[in-house]
Formats: sequence, structure tokens, C-alpha cells
Amino acid sequence: MNIGEILKNLWNDSGFHLFGGDSGWQSIVMIVIALFLLYLGIKKKFEPLLLVGIAFGMLLTNLPGSGLFHSEYWTGADAVAKGVNYLDVLQHGGLLDILYIGVKTGVYPCLIFMGVGAMTDFGPMLSRPSSLILGAAAQGGIYLVLILAAATGMFTGGEAASISIIAGADGPTAIFLTKTLAPQLLAPIAVAAYSYMALIPLLQPPFMKLLTTKKERMAVMTSTRKVSKKEKIIFPILVTIVVSLLLPSVAPLLGSLMFGNLLKECGVTERLSDTAQNALMNIVTLFLGISVGATAVGATFLTTKTLLIIVLGLAGFVLATVCGLLIGKLLYVISKGKINPLIGSAGVSAVPMAARVSNTVGLQYNKGNYLLMHAMGPNVAGVIGSAVAAGFLLAVFGA
Repeated sequence: MNIGEILKNLWNDSGFHLFGGDSGWQSIVMIVIALFLLYLGIKKKFEPLLLVGIAFGMLLTNLPGSGLFHSEYWTGADAVAKGVNYLDVLQHGGLLDILYIGVKTGVYPCLIFMGVGAMTDFGPMLSRPSSLILGAAAQGGIYLVLILAAATGMFTGGEAASISIIAGADGPTAIFLTKTLAPQLLAPIAVAAYSYMALIPLLQPPFMKLLTTKKERMAVMTSTRKVSKKEKIIFPILVTIVVSLLLPSVAPLLGSLMFGNLLKECGVTERLSDTAQNALMNIVTLFLGISVGATAVGATFLTTKTLLIIVLGLAGFVLATVCGLLIGKLLYVISKGKINPLIGSAGVSAVPMAARVSNTVGLQYNKGNYLLMHAMGPNVAGVIGSAVAAGFLLAVFGA
């Protein structure tokens, strides 16, 4: 037995040696990014349930030699031309390849929406119809980025549409749309969507303070009417029927959202509602976060096109926030100060983080100004709005 040869083989097979390859520097850069995101999730508590999983998946996939994720199964020439060979993935793929099947097929987004629906109270939106206006206004960022992405000349219509949905701050919807219109861009779009969702407490407040006056931020909102149980039961059923007939392609996503909400509101499925809110939601969040992070492979992620997607996604998120705030300012004027424009920023569909940020900023200027329930109206309206926008984009670009 040659000890020297054994040590040499161990070194050649180690990840440390593989760092010296052509893509070694890219892996190092991605590991540094992953560590930074872990810091934000753990130390700064920026949406840790999402960000910690995404960052750790990013860390795992960029450790050379681990074999946990193989991007060629998903974005290689054969996968794009012929479709993914799921049998090959199950037989020869790594752990994260197998978990990623739920992302690629759109199962995770629908299950996440079921859990979100079970945790969502549409009462604030139903009691204040202006919430629908604010939720719709924030979707303006989607269409503005669609124009910007198309104007670059680097993306097809389907790719531009997939990039634009990042502005909705809705990870499940971004995955659901992109897997159909631009599967080759699913990795950067999913990472951008979930990262910006997690960074809402960092990204939104500067624009909220820039675009509103101190007087507007101090505006106190009063309680609205109480929504009846009958209204809460009828709403998810009615929305499912109307929207699914209008935009059939979005039925799986929106139907899952409304089914989860019906479980919560009907009063006879408490156990199912509890499972959707807790056990199911936690399990899918685990799988979704780490598998989305796994797509951020340095060799394929650090490209000019990917970086442009990240920039456009950030621009869309900012534009969506700005659109919501500007319409919020308009409603503040029309209502003679009865609507605080800060809740307009909650029109992006990151539930409930965006609503919490509106509440936090409001409390900074008026200790008795609790905006959380008022902001939940535009927030849940934004969830519906982003799903409808995805259905529209699928109808236009999916033909």
C-alpha cells in the first residue's frame, strides 16, 4: 500500500483540489454570497424561513464534488429541447435534483399557495374595497419591467414576461410562470424572487420614507365594517370560478390559494386547515428553499444575462413598491387623510412581511398608529393580483 498515492488520490478527489478548476472562482464567489445571505437570515432575521434554506442550498450546490445538484438535468441543451428526463433524475440525480422536481413541475408553488390561503384572512380586503386598487397598483411594476426587459433585446417575450413577475414579490407565482415560459431561466428568476421577498424589510422603507410626507405617514386609519362569515365563504368559491374561467392557465395556482382559504373559513375542516397552515407549509418551505438555492450554481449563474435578470428584478420590485405608494398618496388625498399611503407598499404580494413593514414604518412616526390589519388588505389583494398577472402573461406569451 502506497501511502503517498492514497493521499494524492484523496487530495485529487477533494473539493479543495476542485476549487482549482476553471469554475473554481465562480464557486468561491457563490459560497461567499451564500454566507452573506445566511448572515442576513440568521443575524438580521430577514425572512429566515425562506432565506436560510435558499442560502444553505446555494452553499451546498457550490461545494465542488458534492454531486447534490446537476444543472445539466434542468438547463442543458437536451433538457430544453426534449424536456427533463425525470427517470434519469430519479436514478442518477443527487438529493437536491430529486427535491427540485417539485419546483420544476410546479407542485411546490401550488402547495405553498394552499398554505398561504389557509393562513390568510381576506376580511380586511373585503371590508375596504380600496385595498383592491392598491393591490392592483403594485402590479404595475410587473408591466413596467416587462417593457424594460423586452427593450434590452436580450430576452424573448416569454423570458421577459418571466423576469417581470419578480416584481410581484411572489416566489411561487414566479416559479409557476417561469417553468412554462422560460424554464432555462428558472434558477436566477426563482433565486431573485425569493431573495427580494426576504429582503423586503431592507428594500422597502427607504422608498416609503422618500415618497411620503411625515404628515401622511402619521395618518391614523379607523376600523372598517365587520365582514360576515357568509362573505368569507362565498369569496374564495366565487373568485375561483370567475378567474379560472377568465384565465384557465392560472387555475392550479389560484385554485390552491382559494381552496386553502376555504378550509380556513368554512368552519368544518379545522384539522385540514391546521395541516395546510403548519405541517404541509413547513415541509414544502423546507424543500422549496433548499432546492431553489441549489439552482444558483456558480458556473451557470454568474453570467451577464443572469446578472441583468437580478438587476431587472430589483428594478421591478422597486417600481411595484413605488406604484403602490403613489396610488396610496392619491387615495390619501381623495379620502381626505383617512387612508395612510404607507399601506400602498404592501400591495406587493409578500404576505405578511410587506404588511408588517408598513406597520413598522407607521409606528416610527406615530406610536399609536397600528396599520397592520389595514395593510393586510392590499397585501392579500396583491397575492390575487400577481396570480392574475401570471395568468394574463401565460395567455399572451404561452400560445
